[in-house]
Amino acid sequence: MIRACPSCGQQNRIPASRLDARALCGTCKSPLSPLDDPWEIADAATFDELVRESPLPVVVDFWAPWCGPCHAVAPEVKKLASTFAGKVVVAKANTDQLQEIAGRYGIRSIPTLIRFDAGKETARATGAQSAAALAATLGLDAGAAGAYAR
Repeated sequence: MIRACPSCGQQNRIPASRLDARALCGTCKSPLSPLDDPWEIADAATFDELVRESPLPVVVDFWAPWCGPCHAVAPEVKKLASTFAGKVVVAKANTDQLQEIAGRYGIRSIPTLIRFDAGKETARATGAQSAAALAATLGLDAGAAGAYAR
């Protein structure tokens, strides 16, 4: 995973296996904040590394650019990412570009969000839902539910 430093702009590689650790920029040593936006998965190898190696739960939003409900749920997925930053990794997988991954997980309807823990699917939500409904369906920390009311 490549993250830009907010202080100096340097690109930093953070291994999936270290997503729960506090990361520092390799150049200026400023802290890199946890992911608070959905991260776009570029290819199958990156997907596999992320779901297999991440010590944090990973929620993957399977979507497509032509899908109206996918665009409708995108702000809710962003809310999940910001609410659970540092506790859950939220990623996006474009099913038009990652057809092999979509087929592997039997994605027949989009948007579909799948939660992975230690490489295994543990929960699934299909259709456009609010961030609170997605969090509940995916078994995310119920204590943060009040954050969605803002």
